[in-house]
Amino acid sequence: MRVNRSRLGAVVALLLLTAGTAHAASDQQNLIDQARITLDDVKRDKEFGNAQDLLKRAKAVLIVPALFKGGFFVGGEGGTGVLLTRTANGGWSYPAFYTMASASFGLQIGAQQSELVLIALSDKARQAFMEDEFKIGAEAGLAVVTLGASAEAATTSNFNADIVVWSSSSGAYAGLTLNGSIIKPRDSDNEAFYGSPVSPAQITRGNVPAKRDAEPLRRTLSSMS
Repeated sequence: MRVNRSRLGAVVALLLLTAGTAHAASDQQNLIDQARITLDDVKRDKEFGNAQDLLKRAKAVLIVPALFKGGFFVGGEGGTGVLLTRTANGGWSYPAFYTMASASFGLQIGAQQSELVLIALSDKARQAFMEDEFKIGAEAGLAVVTLGASAEAATTSNFNADIVVWSSSSGAYAGLTLNGSIIKPRDSDNEAFYGSPVSPAQITRGNVPAKRDAEPLRRTLSSMS
């Protein structure tokens, strides 16, 4: 039996492309599932205290299930996450995929992994996440506060911040410093998950196909806010 090599090559190429797309989609789904688990960890964390009230005021939430930091004299950190924004009816948008990364220099040895949730409390903070690239600490007039033992104070009326950061860290580093970290959309992940090139603005406005696999994350966030 004679095989048409060009047709066989086309079939193989199609199978490889399909497998690659399925693998990419599973990567995105895994990140969404991990983001939901991170929200569960937030609910159980005593240091988060009564600051759940912050989520009721939130304009947007960026969830990074695993931010890795490590180095020997030269350190860096990086991770991927999902951003959801408040919708007009008080619910939450579908997730947009993001990258967080930075580099630092100095005497440091060790490694750290953190779960991270950034809560945007102002329209200015929400808009900063919509930019092509947002550098924490470089945006004039944008106050970023890391939540700690004073979580209860975060719910008072005179607590003033554009972005509040919750983190749960383990490793050799004493604390988590996000100043200088760059947050930017992960275009390849957004395209892989939604099936076409889309921006965070399009995703959060609802200009994407409904994704049932993202519903558990949206429901969990809604139950907390």
